[in-house]
Amino acid sequence: MMCSTAASPRDSILDAALRLLAQSGYRKTTMDDLAAESGVPRRSIYLHFASKEEIFLSSIDRVVDGVLAELRAIAGERTSAESRLWRMLVARVMTRLDAVRLYRESLDEMLADLRSSYLARRDRYFEAETHVLAAVLAEGVRSEGWQVDDPKLVAHALVQATNSLLPFSLQREELSSRAEVQARATVLAGLLLRGVCAPSTRPPPARARR
Repeated sequence: MMCSTAASPRDSILDAALRLLAQSGYRKTTMDDLAAESGVPRRSIYLHFASKEEIFLSSIDRVVDGVLAELRAIAGERTSAESRLWRMLVARVMTRLDAVRLYRESLDEMLADLRSSYLARRDRYFEAETHVLAAVLAEGVRSEGWQVDDPKLVAHALVQATNSLLPFSLQREELSSRAEVQARATVLAGLLLRGVCAPSTRPPPARARR
């Protein structure tokens, strides 16, 4: 007997939301459209989501879950802390860009309509990414002598710096050029790490005399 690979109703609704976002845009998509596209009856949709807004916000949550999974996978590799940190900074940009490529034309419209609710969630997204980056920074301090007094503060600065290349920060024409965004992310990550990964020049603390 083969195991069923059918998507859950919740995932079917979220998948449908992204297809409709690409086809019709956020504003034109209705709950009836979502029911027809997902195959989940309209009444049943409300068992999983309170509103159309919640469906599309949850679709963003799912994108960020994918970003965090990628960052954690890189953080867990057995390569140098510098190599992992560089790849994580590029990945947080490119994973998002690839996730929205099918509906980039509707992205501005959706984020404009969901702005206040999205901004509240965005702080949570960035805090979670900061936590993963900070762990690798702390490892670099221990194993490679980086001069980083507060890994969490530096991780937050790295998140803020690379936010300039995330989809919501780019113009529509910039979103259409994946190669250009990747090139810019690569250069930016390299510049940031030049400062972060420099070994400490301070003498080690003196040992207490016995």
